Amino acid sequence: MAEAVYLLCALTSLFCAVLLFRSYWRQRTRLLMWSTVCFVGLAINNLLLFVDLVIVPDLDLGLVRTGVAFTAIMSLVIGLLWEDT
Repeated sequence: MAEAVYLLCALTSLFCAVLLFRSYWRQRTRLLMWSTVCFVGLAINNLLLFVDLVIVPDLDLGLVRTGVAFTAIMSLVIGLLWEDT
């Protein structure tokens, strides 16, 4: 059951990224671009979680997953700060 939840979280993040990209394509707002980048990173993070815990449980990808999640969230923070100026 947990494996299905990991994949559904990845698909949900990817779906949000696609919707954000469609909005960005129409409006060209920088915040939509940074949000898209963030959700793509979160989708990659969820896929890495699935790979880490289900496909190769002997290999620890925790540091890689944390780095991807940090980069994704920091892209959104940068976008928020950039939009404020």
